[in-house]
Amino acid sequence: MDARATIREYYDSLRHGAPLDTFFADDRPDDDAIVKFGISERLVGADSVRQGLRDQTAATSDWTVDSRDLRVTERDAVAWFSDDVALAWDDGGERHKFHTRWSGVLERRDGDWAFVGMHVSAPAEL
Repeated sequence: MDARATIREYYDSLRHGAPLDTFFADDRPDDDAIVKFGISERLVGADSVRQGLRDQTAATSDWTVDSRDLRVTERDAVAWFSDDVALAWDDGGERHKFHTRWSGVLERRDGDWAFVGMHVSAPAEL
């Protein structure tokens, strides 16, 4: 699977409430090289990222992930991407909707692509 297919599979897993933590690199527990920024959180370290994603999956449902401009560049063992995504989900009966910007880096490990960095943000109104 190439990096683009891995990103699309991540989006599909998000839509279907499937585990997301396995998409991120599993480095040493004390390694702060793996980072994920969400709309309202900053997770640093493989263990923190994985736990944060497990918590998110358990607490949310009914995701909409509408990729509008996925761009992926792949070079040997590293790939980077950006995307504009219409994002929505239910959280405890409340519906959240955002126009989001995504960017990130993946690394090929043992033939598979894994996220080593991801940034999801929503533009603020000025």
